[in-house]
Amino acid sequence: MNKQRKNLETIRSDAKEIFSGCLSAVNPYKAVKRFVHLDGNSLVVGMQGEPETELNLSKFSRISLVGAGKATAPMAGAIEDIFGERIRKGLINVKYGFSQGLAITEITEAGHPVPDENGIKGTGKILDFLQKANEKDLIFSLISGGGSALLPHPRGDITLADKQEMTRQLLACGASINEINAVRKHMASSKGGQMARAAFPATVINLMLSDVVGDKMDVIASGPFVPDASTFKDVWGIFKKYNLNNVPVVIYKHMKAGLDGQIPETPKENDRIFNRVFNFIVGSNILALEAASEKAKTLGYETLILSSMVEGETKEVARVHTAMAKEIVKTGRPIPAPACIISGGETTVTILGDGLGGRNQEFCLAACLDLVNLPPQVVVLSGGTDGNDGPTDAARACQNPSLPNGCSAAC
Repeated sequence: MNKQRKNLETIRSDAKEIFSGCLSAVNPYKAVKRFVHLDGNSLVVGMQGEPETELNLSKFSRISLVGAGKATAPMAGAIEDIFGERIRKGLINVKYGFSQGLAITEITEAGHPVPDENGIKGTGKILDFLQKANEKDLIFSLISGGGSALLPHPRGDITLADKQEMTRQLLACGASINEINAVRKHMASSKGGQMARAAFPATVINLMLSDVVGDKMDVIASGPFVPDASTFKDVWGIFKKYNLNNVPVVIYKHMKAGLDGQIPETPKENDRIFNRVFNFIVGSNILALEAASEKAKTLGYETLILSSMVEGETKEVARVHTAMAKEIVKTGRPIPAPACIISGGETTVTILGDGLGGRNQEFCLAACLDLVNLPPQVVVLSGGTDGNDGPTDAARACQNPSLPNGCSAAC
């Protein structure tokens, strides 16, 4: 393995190669194809050689697909390629600009991270379709990052405007994705296991690309087909924790009614509606980090996967990483140079103004300020596997803090 010191241009190029390696590991199309196989008239779901579920397709009269998320279109493409004309219907919601040509599946483009009217219409179509399903239906649910915002179907008297305002407040206060989704599940009729309720007694194969810390199935896209572990009491606690005193009146009353037992809870684990639902995570953060590590090793780096479960305020998390970079430069600990420190998770950005950008650009800007006096031998790359960083078209930021005018660049 080459342990020679690398110049800054090479390190920057290597960083992009390493990031590309982790993207390949969680490619949505490939992830589904790795998990879903046909063996004659049998459907086998699970990694090749390690099947987890096997179903006899002759028991079903109709195969369909539904779903939502930024990566759901290529996932749907994989199911169409596997089953061809056996797919009778497909309905998915994706973020604006994330469509692709599909032979059968109808795509609705909608707002993310703030939901919009298109999202409500698309979700309404999915719910209407699920409610007509019976025990002869086999339905594939395809869920990826962004699915929660893309499945907005207000519950009770809550309006789209109410949901939009609530989402803005949650994003701005620095709430975690778990907390945001707990609120979303109790504002909607499409989350927290409620799509499983709509689809029962159909059989559902729920394929998820995880974008959440710890791969908690009930948090991924707010778990439309997964038992909900959160409660109205949890939502009330989130409001208090972040001093959300301007919650829309209708949402406030709805959550209070739920807290008082006047509105039914979301379906929980012991509900029979989940007896015919099979949940699988087909791609996750740790898979991406492991692929990045392998790529870095082939490029001659000592590597360390710090964690796949990093949470917290982005700028503070960035400073932890820059502290490690300084230590490596000075003492060669915890690993010697050339070194590649890899981490992943779900950090948050507390918005104080009206600027654009997201956690990746925030991470690199914070790191730049902390590393500016180091010798020119450190590159920081922060990237999102979903192709976006906040409300922008950037997927990542890469910076060389020691170069003139090289503090940060979105790309």
